[in-house]
Amino acid sequence: MEVKTSLLDNMIGVGDMVLLEPLSEDSFIANLRNRFDHNEIYTYIGSVVISMNPYRSLPIFTPEKVEEYRNRNFYELSPHIYALADEAYRSLRDQDKDQCILITGESGAGKTEASKLVMSYVAAVCGKGQEVNKVKEQLLQSNPVLEAFGNAKTVRNDNSSRFGKYMDIEFDFKGDPLGGVISNYLLEKSRVVKQPRGERNFHIFYQLLSGASDDTLKKLKLDRDFSKYNYLSLDSAAVNGLDDAANFRTVRNAMQIVGFMEDEVQSVLELVAAVLKLGNIEFKPESRCNGNDESRIKDKNDLKEMCELLGTEQTVLERAFSYRTVEAKQEKVCTTLNVAQAYYARDALAKNLYSRLFSWLVTRINESIKAAPKSRHKVMGVLDIYGFEIFEENSFEQFIINYCNEKLQQIFIELTLREEQEEYIREGIEWTNIEYFNNAIICDLIENHQNGILAMLDEECLRPGTVTDETFLDKLNTICAEHLHFESRLSKSSKFLTDHSLPHNCFRIQHYAGKVLYRAEGFVDKNNDLLYRDLSQAMYKANHSLMKQLFPEGNPAKVNLKRPPTAGFQFRHSVGTLMRNLQTKNPNYIRCIKPNDKKASHIFTDSLVCHQVRYLGLMENVRVRRAGYAFRQAYEPCLERYKMLCKRTWPHWRGPAREGVEVLMADLTVPTEEFSYGRSKVFIRNPRTLFSLEERRRQCLQDLATLIQKIYRGWKCRSHFLLLKKSQIVVAAWFRRYAQQNKYKRIKSATTVVQSYTRGWQARKLLRELKYQKRCEEAVTTISAYWHGTQARRELRRLKEEARRKHAVAVIWAYWKGLKVRREYRKFFRANAGKKIYNFTIQRIMQKYFLGLKSTMPSMSPIDKSWPVKPYLFLDGVHSDLRRIFHLWRCKKYRSEFTEEKKAVFEEKLEASEIFKDKKALYASSVSQPFIGDYLEISKNPKYQKLNSAMDEKVLLADVVNKINRANGKGTARIFLLTKNSVVLADQKTGQVKASVPLPDLTSVSVSTQSDGFFALKLKEGSASAIKGDFLLSSEHLIEIITKLHRTGATAADSEQLNIDISDEFLVQFKHDKVCVKFIQGGPKNGNSVSCKRKNNRLLEVSVPSTV
Repeated sequence: MEVKTSLLDNMIGVGDMVLLEPLSEDSFIANLRNRFDHNEIYTYIGSVVISMNPYRSLPIFTPEKVEEYRNRNFYELSPHIYALADEAYRSLRDQDKDQCILITGESGAGKTEASKLVMSYVAAVCGKGQEVNKVKEQLLQSNPVLEAFGNAKTVRNDNSSRFGKYMDIEFDFKGDPLGGVISNYLLEKSRVVKQPRGERNFHIFYQLLSGASDDTLKKLKLDRDFSKYNYLSLDSAAVNGLDDAANFRTVRNAMQIVGFMEDEVQSVLELVAAVLKLGNIEFKPESRCNGNDESRIKDKNDLKEMCELLGTEQTVLERAFSYRTVEAKQEKVCTTLNVAQAYYARDALAKNLYSRLFSWLVTRINESIKAAPKSRHKVMGVLDIYGFEIFEENSFEQFIINYCNEKLQQIFIELTLREEQEEYIREGIEWTNIEYFNNAIICDLIENHQNGILAMLDEECLRPGTVTDETFLDKLNTICAEHLHFESRLSKSSKFLTDHSLPHNCFRIQHYAGKVLYRAEGFVDKNNDLLYRDLSQAMYKANHSLMKQLFPEGNPAKVNLKRPPTAGFQFRHSVGTLMRNLQTKNPNYIRCIKPNDKKASHIFTDSLVCHQVRYLGLMENVRVRRAGYAFRQAYEPCLERYKMLCKRTWPHWRGPAREGVEVLMADLTVPTEEFSYGRSKVFIRNPRTLFSLEERRRQCLQDLATLIQKIYRGWKCRSHFLLLKKSQIVVAAWFRRYAQQNKYKRIKSATTVVQSYTRGWQARKLLRELKYQKRCEEAVTTISAYWHGTQARRELRRLKEEARRKHAVAVIWAYWKGLKVRREYRKFFRANAGKKIYNFTIQRIMQKYFLGLKSTMPSMSPIDKSWPVKPYLFLDGVHSDLRRIFHLWRCKKYRSEFTEEKKAVFEEKLEASEIFKDKKALYASSVSQPFIGDYLEISKNPKYQKLNSAMDEKVLLADVVNKINRANGKGTARIFLLTKNSVVLADQKTGQVKASVPLPDLTSVSVSTQSDGFFALKLKEGSASAIKGDFLLSSEHLIEIITKLHRTGATAADSEQLNIDISDEFLVQFKHDKVCVKFIQGGPKNGNSVSCKRKNNRLLEVSVPSTV
């Protein structure tokens, strides 16, 4: 990216109008147009910045741009608003000079955006830190709040500031912001009640109706429909590019950052809603018996809602709209108001209410952002005020605005000339007087305390009798007729009698920016700005938190009959204070110009820009700056820029910079009348001389560029040749290496082939020898096997023959023995045959029964009640005895497998059965649940390490129970610990021991018959543990807890048998009172959970869900 080192580098047009040649209005406008077409919206007139509104976003306000302009010389880079902001900030920080930045221009020229850019730049370049960032954020966030309440859409600008703002930002010695003070000037409060066609009321009304939540609007008694409010214009309610809902959220967030409390924000919104409601109040005439008309409110609903928002009585405000009380010398006169006067009173109240609310907002913001008064602070002021206004119809507001611009122009010329003179004196240059137009005569015409227009307007407003705009104009025609800058058709000066461009009810003032025609209608009323005392007192009586601050004159105890100061007097006083403040600071100017009336980008209207250039006095400013020397520059940058034009100064000058510049000027033969040497700067009189130097520099730079190109090309060609040479050597080396590698591979491959053939021949020879040896061994083995087989078969045949002979002898012997037995048995067979057949049959049946029983035997589980079906009736007794014997046997086998721990658990289960079986409904569900004992794993859990170390004995049971509170029946989680000698209750979260009861102090335990987990530990009367009374607890493991308590109490040597009381109603001793605990069946509405409720001081009722 190209880096610019001077304003003159790559300049589009002329960046500084002081250097414009030739200087004329046409060339001035053409230069602005040329730069605007190339997106160069900033141009200098010396140290003054001209800002053209581009009506679009440009990439010249990025954080990178901020860093580019940071700590750079004003003329070092192209014109930019950041350059002016940086120059002002560095002067304030380094030179301890208070600064002010004056931003002027007409509506839509971009003044508000310019002030935001200045503040954002200062915030970006100053220090960092939590407190500093907070101050910067508050200063920046004050803008959205003031814009919402003080800006509106006009035909010229969608975000036009309808008030003047001057902000003093205070810094410490390091340049870090400490706070600020905001001053506001002349809020256009008439816009509250009436807006010109195509314009809107203040933004806050539309933002509130669009962005507030439905609940907020309901509290404020508002509706989102704009058409329901008379004070809101409908033809421009929606504006392209403005999101009122999002802006409302931004305003709410900004108010929070600035420091508004939530109740303050609500109070402000209530007053805004009250103004909208006030505009809907309408009046109707009503005739009285004396023939006078008085006003009455048509529909009192809006009045009622407004009174509710303000906290005032409806009858008081209604009377204030119908009657007016006038006090004079201790006399009170009450007069009725007609409809026109009532509407005037309503609008006056609306304007005063809104304008005073705006002033309160400014005061409240100042309280939040003000710096602590510890020591002297450095101050930078930013003035964002309306520019010169010339409309088709100009009234009191335009007159006041143009008066302020006259004063600013006056101080601008004075300070500019003073700055020029001070620089000439500081540099030792002879000062020559400069002729310029002094607008002091116009300021005197307006502000003179005797014959000034404002003084005559105040005098006319205070005069008794009939006072109208016509009498005021007559007075002007009488006193100001001979003034050179005052024109009126009714004045004594005859030259305007036939001027038809000047109506009879108007007067014309020739301002420094041109002639402006003012319509006298409304001057008196707008200057008076009266609010009836009845309305002030009605507002003071309101209960709203802000009313007494906004209307202090309504206090009946402090009635002041003195007429309040007029609007013109107040503004003249404010402008005087502002001018005195600006006189003490070093000024920096930003002149804002809008290029067209269409609010469109890329359009440049010459006539409109020319009109603004004239009334901003920019040509006059250029002439003042050019009256002496058009250009001045310090010796060091001047020598650095032009040293290449002289051989003696190029490339380096070793001596002082001033001597180098003198040598340079002498070598260039510049006429001596065209420049002068100051103490630290060289001054050039004519822009042509500067441009001649620039042209020579440009030509010299081209020659230097050609030389640099020549040297660079030679270096590049030599570098390329050396690179090729080096590359050729590398390629040759690589090729030789490649060729040798290939040759080595070929030799290696041939050697490998020869080796493989030799090894193959040797292997085949060895294989043949091994095969021959193997065949010999196989032949010997085969012959031996055949020989051994023959011998074995012979022996087998011999053995078989011998076995056949032995078997034949045995068979013959068996047949002979059987024949012998049968002969002997025939004698006894017929006598014992039946009995033997019966015994044999029974024996076979029993054998079959036992074999069948063996295959259908049930499992070894003692709880398995199955048994095979008996096959024969005569075996009934045997079948039952066998079943009993088998069951006893398998129970014995099952018992023999028990460990000591498991045996103890079953003993506890057996004891639980004896205590609760058929007595407690919860028992059935506990049979299948094993007794674990230590449910919390107290010895392993690090959470209970402290509690475990506090226990001296082994913990038999650890569980979480609920300790029932007598007061409300609710449970508190406790850790229940059981040892051999005591019961301990501890806090579940901290592990702190809450109670420890020795087992001998327990007399009995009471439980219900139902499926709940409640139980009561009853203590022995008179024991130390019984001071706080019995314990009513609830647990999910009730059966296990009570069983272990019963067993532990029975084994303790010094304790009696623990009684178990099972009943649905029992007494529990709580400290001094006995409470009955009653258990009932709960209905469907109670759900499936057990609930305990306190019925009275003597009864706790436990509702247990019914079991199916």
